[in-house]
Amino acid sequence: MARGVVRGGSPRDRREFAYGRGYFLQRLVLYAIVVAFALAVLVAFIRAPVAWAAGIGIVLVAYLVIFGVSPLLTSHTMSRGLLTLRQGWVFRAFLPLKGIVSAGPYDGEAPLGLHASIARRRLYVTGSKVGLVAIRLKAPRRFWGVWGAFADEIVFDVDSRDSFLEALRQRQVSLAPVQPERADAYLRY
Repeated sequence: MARGVVRGGSPRDRREFAYGRGYFLQRLVLYAIVVAFALAVLVAFIRAPVAWAAGIGIVLVAYLVIFGVSPLLTSHTMSRGLLTLRQGWVFRAFLPLKGIVSAGPYDGEAPLGLHASIARRRLYVTGSKVGLVAIRLKAPRRFWGVWGAFADEIVFDVDSRDSFLEALRQRQVSLAPVQPERADAYLRY
């Protein structure tokens, strides 16, 4: 792979869209307090052997990094034909733009974090309650990052909803099928 080329096109073809971080910052602080308290209890009150305390400390810090820090390091990306939704290192969904039927603002109530509404076949990938976008898929998909739930609608947040929807609209228009009967069909990509 050539240097500077991103899978799915050139770096210019790939756009990143940040999502809300407030929920994850609160969760990180809460997790850090719980980890510190758990380690203090292990060492001071239970007087666990050093090896045990170190082992449990490593597990707790790994949990803190995976579920507390990693959501602060990722963002949603859109390449030429693919939308990638991420929430930390735990959840990643690849959605072909051709499989998206509609996209628009979402004004309903949405829970924070990763949640699947099985009855509605809706998946929530949110870190904020503002800038919510809802996309509807052509066919339901299974999302293993949320215990294998099926969904045909995904609600997620982006910091700049209008620029995201405009970029998505432009990408979907550029994916329009070539009409072979047209005079300039050989010129269209």
